[in-house]
Amino acid sequence: MSDAIPPSWQPAMAPALSTPEARRLGGWLRAEEAAGKQIFPPRGTRLRALELTPIDKVKVVILGQDPYHGPGQAHGLSFSVPEGVRPPPSLVNIFKELRADLGIDPPANGNLEGWARQGVLLLNNSLTVESGQAGSHAGKGWDAITDAAVAAVAAREEPCVFILWGSHAQAKAARIPCLQNGSRHLILRSPHPSPLSAHRGFFGSKPFSKANAFLEEHGREPIDWRV
Repeated sequence: MSDAIPPSWQPAMAPALSTPEARRLGGWLRAEEAAGKQIFPPRGTRLRALELTPIDKVKVVILGQDPYHGPGQAHGLSFSVPEGVRPPPSLVNIFKELRADLGIDPPANGNLEGWARQGVLLLNNSLTVESGQAGSHAGKGWDAITDAAVAAVAAREEPCVFILWGSHAQAKAARIPCLQNGSRHLILRSPHPSPLSAHRGFFGSKPFSKANAFLEEHGREPIDWRV
């Protein structure tokens, strides 16, 4: 928790960060690192999603579960990897659906920072993970913090698109009152792009064209989904 909250997010995040649970999370992370455990992404990048996408610029929210747990993969954005790192299978499937939906050929790299800079909040439920241990930081205190970020976007007047891939993202959205019946936002639900579930309805869901159509309908600039 040594990463600083970007200024635009501070009013929304301050209450969640001042709780005993948040302080315990910070202490626990420091203890894990002191014990020699490798935590991804590295310090200084754990709040990258909030840094690249100020709250007043958010147009689309894509929720992930937790960061990639392989060396060099996680850099603070859900589903994204740095340039030079081979895209993981879920991201490969995202690019396949992007081509089927909008005719955009798969890019040479999996870095989604360009999306984030246009207003796509690429937020994981847990913002850290132990090397090689998927889901290892679930239930350690991140939920309330990232819930606060999602709720802050949902409470804004500007219509946004929430893309919920898989049960974890959908369960998170269900905790946010502003995203329930009568929401002014567009909520797109489908199975996760993982190879284990993509063929159950992720492929063919057309989230990118649907998101842009909604944004344009509400007078907002669409996303250029090219990477």
